[in-house]
Amino acid sequence: MLPTVTLFYAAIIAIWLVVLSARVIVYRRGNRVEIGSDQSRTLDFRIRAQGNLTEYAPFALLLLAMLELHGLPVWGAHLLGLLLLAGRILHGWSFSFADGSMRARVLGMVLTLTMILACAVIAFGLITAQAF
Repeated sequence: MLPTVTLFYAAIIAIWLVVLSARVIVYRRGNRVEIGSDQSRTLDFRIRAQGNLTEYAPFALLLLAMLELHGLPVWGAHLLGLLLLAGRILHGWSFSFADGSMRARVLGMVLTLTMILACAVIAFGLITAQAF
């Protein structure tokens, strides 16, 4: 079985990455900032929104895909995918659109890290069940 649920969430997250990247690009062009942030708090936040997504999403999606390939039920894959998607959107929104809203930022990270930890625990369970 192919990891189609993972592909679905990867596609949505890819679109979100384009949105966050466009916000960095538009700010840079409009303010003539070629590299770095030129000590702009707004640009710092936008850069971190984009960067944080690229730091967490690939590994989380890889875990999700491997779980799907090892027989995770579709409903379980969707549940994990929704956790990741909600976490990444909340976190990115908090930095790129809301100037670092702490509630959204923290909730976004909690959802993202919960998804990654759940994937790790499920992976150990699947491996143990298949190995013994």
